Amino acid sequence: MEKNELAQMIDHTLLKSDATYDEIKKLCEEADEFGFATVCVNPWNISACFDLLKKAKICTVIGFPLGANDPEVKIFETKHAISDGANEVDMVINIGALKSGNEEFVLMDIKGVVDAAGDTPVKVIIETCLLTDEEKIKACELSVQAGAAFVKTSTGFSTGGATVADVTLMKKTVGDNALVKASGAVRDHETAIKMIAAGASRIGTSSGIKIVS
Repeated sequence: MEKNELAQMIDHTLLKSDATYDEIKKLCEEADEFGFATVCVNPWNISACFDLLKKAKICTVIGFPLGANDPEVKIFETKHAISDGANEVDMVINIGALKSGNEEFVLMDIKGVVDAAGDTPVKVIIETCLLTDEEKIKACELSVQAGAAFVKTSTGFSTGGATVADVTLMKKTVGDNALVKASGAVRDHETAIKMIAAGASRIGTSSGIKIVS
């Protein structure tokens, strides 16, 4: 895979809570220089990225990292993020509701964000490390039903990140109805290529420069 093609599949990510303006500025400069698809940042940093970026788009996170926010809060956060300049939103599902079997609530929670986002693509973070395979399948099915553009493996803030097995399962489940984003523990070129081969169309990583270099 060509370097430029790979770069366009990467969300250049900085989601740590203590990220400074200078670090966000560096992230944006790197995203433009290397041709990454987006910078993925916390909502607080959207406005700064909007002013700094020349080419890359802005991805932000909703209900992050636990997903346990009230659905109305996620809807408000989504609308506010888009008004600030976000081009894509990555939302975390209500993991506890899914594991409790409350599929109706999970669907409503996802659909609220999808509807609030309008034409802005929504990636649904299902946090695979906390789910059984059956729960992963159900989370993907509900995401497709709600109209999400992507299903995403992980926040990177829980007990594990993306695995080839999970990406394979997620892609098999969503088929052509959604794309898959592999995120968490993708830190080198070899791992990124394995995720893409398994079905990932996007990679979320803070190691984008290392991967493309």
